[in-house]
Amino acid sequence: MGVYVWGTGCGASELIEQGLNLERISAFVDSYPSGETFLDKPVLLPEQLRLGDCELLIVTTRHTDAVAKRCTQLGIPSEKLLFLKNNYELSDRNTACTIAQERLGEELLQKLLPKQRIVPTPASLADSQLPERDLSNDYVRLATLELLCRRLEAVPGAAAELGVYRGFFARCINQLLPDRKLYLFDSFEGFGAEVNASDAFQAAHANTTIEKVLAIMPHRAMVTVKPGFFPASLDGLEETFCLVSLDVDFAQSTLEGLRYFWPRLQRGGYLMLHDWGSPSLPGVAQALKTYEAEIGVSIPAIPLCDVGGTLVLCK
Repeated sequence: MGVYVWGTGCGASELIEQGLNLERISAFVDSYPSGETFLDKPVLLPEQLRLGDCELLIVTTRHTDAVAKRCTQLGIPSEKLLFLKNNYELSDRNTACTIAQERLGEELLQKLLPKQRIVPTPASLADSQLPERDLSNDYVRLATLELLCRRLEAVPGAAAELGVYRGFFARCINQLLPDRKLYLFDSFEGFGAEVNASDAFQAAHANTTIEKVLAIMPHRAMVTVKPGFFPASLDGLEETFCLVSLDVDFAQSTLEGLRYFWPRLQRGGYLMLHDWGSPSLPGVAQALKTYEAEIGVSIPAIPLCDVGGTLVLCK
């Protein structure tokens, strides 16, 4: 009887960083696995999960409702399910989970349980063009992106994202700005050694490929991938931009992104600085302070109450 973890992304790495010993995990479960192993543990499809071996299934993905329905289909009882991203729904799915305290201990369990609540994704946003698993229940960020894109009609320039990960947010940009070039910057192999990211955090962010990112782009001909560590990956690129998504988690890489993109952002354009309000990634906000000190100007910006604490910089 073991502990299984549903998800092989950032949520899984956060779980390990918060104190769950990797040795206690029997296997990971993922509906869309990027490989056969994650952190040297096997990755199973949901239908491969043997119920008799599963004493506790910890769900680290944001797709709470979809996973809950799948678990019901698989016959996994609610007392064995712990949803770590339960805060993306208004109802508490964890009240029935009677196994978690015994298996994890009270101290670790209280660290893992979500505290806040946000408004879930409205049904009107879950259309056929933006699949449910792409939405990530991050309604505020995605609705804001749509509004920003509507205001860019008279603003020239390309779009860009630095920090692509698996490409879901980039897909939304490509969908909403189908006639714009979209530049995607990512190492596609995690972070550089200088940021001292944990092994779990590294593994989660390296769990992607260029091919899989391009495969979900609705207007692939407009997308240019610039692999490698930024800013070396620019390879001499000179471009102007109407919209930039900056999502690289750490201070120096965020600062390098601001130094390149902000001067090249067209008047009327927007830069979405993800994780600016995240208490677990303080380097992002610090990088903005450093950059504003360098240029001697406080950049006009609007904070969002989204999942990652995005700040929208306005040119």
